[in-house]
Amino acid sequence: MSKVPEATSYEEWMKGEGIPIVEAEGGIEDVRKVDRREWARTGGKGAFLYLNGVRESGFTGMYVGEIPPGAALNPEKHLYEELIYILNGQGATQIWQEGQPQKSFEWGEGSFFAPPLNAWHRLYNVGKEPVIFLGVTNAPIVMDLFHNPEFVFGDSFVFTDRYNGESDYFKVGERVERAAGEHVVWETNFIPDLRNAFVDPRERPKGERVSIMGFEISENILTGHISQWPVGMYHKAHYHGPGAILLGLRSKGYVLMWPKEFGTTPFKDGYGDRVLRINWGDGAVYSPGDGWFHQHFNTGGEPARHIAFRTGGAKYRIGLRGRDNTRATVLSIKKGGAMIDYENEDPQIRRDFIEALGEAGVACQMSPVALPGSVVQG
Repeated sequence: MSKVPEATSYEEWMKGEGIPIVEAEGGIEDVRKVDRREWARTGGKGAFLYLNGVRESGFTGMYVGEIPPGAALNPEKHLYEELIYILNGQGATQIWQEGQPQKSFEWGEGSFFAPPLNAWHRLYNVGKEPVIFLGVTNAPIVMDLFHNPEFVFGDSFVFTDRYNGESDYFKVGERVERAAGEHVVWETNFIPDLRNAFVDPRERPKGERVSIMGFEISENILTGHISQWPVGMYHKAHYHGPGAILLGLRSKGYVLMWPKEFGTTPFKDGYGDRVLRINWGDGAVYSPGDGWFHQHFNTGGEPARHIAFRTGGAKYRIGLRGRDNTRATVLSIKKGGAMIDYENEDPQIRRDFIEALGEAGVACQMSPVALPGSVVQG
């Protein structure tokens, strides 16, 4: 009888790539500082980022890549979707299908794009400094389904419904409101600068003066949103299934995360020492575990912004349980949802935030709220 493997096919593939696999329970303060090694397959450098929420999902994967100055990565195509965010540097990407002319577009720091599924693509560094980028994929589920990397990287099928050589494929797309009252969604295949891109200014249920811009990109089921909120303010805590990845784009602060089993008031109920607190800013990533509350705080001197990558959007729904539950995250727990309203949160959360703001020399802008057991002024 053959031995039952302890690792998934994706984990075995990661090990075989010969680059570091960085594991962390909650997040990494700056992915640009992660140790990267020579990556023979890509022709650059890289490291896999295997956070708890990523590992638990079995669906999303993440890595940080590097292209040396004046160099290019090897051409590649693959049967998994990939989202790329440029952390540092400037360059260009070539895209093509077999038998079709190559198309190219330029990008710089803050750019965001997604090579079409199974289309050839190649990234070039045209600057004098290394290009560093974050790649988010659904390689884990694809590798586990087929458990054959040669097929994943070598299949010749052309998804013309995804990309068929269109000359304007990587132009900035349109913003649409799919349903009255919901946040605007950006249907695009390229965003020149996520850090300064337009965000729907209407306040969303996730928090006081929190604004959101959703995006659907390259006909993928990997999708997400950009979130922005003012100086001296924070989001409401909420939870969902595993696999979501959040990347800091602007300002600085911290994130709190705890399992929903610890309840809505973890400090009050004696679980304070088990609440994870992760510093975040430009280049920080974190991935909440399955059913973990998480909450974002801005202690910096400018509006905070992050991007959230997840699976399943309004355009292409998926049937995997717990992966497409965005409505629950904006509905109060009192109404059967997964979000804690400010007046029901642990009083220690607001107290700690005000203290952190004081240390940073930033004024609290939160509206006063009556919390369980005390009244804390915003």
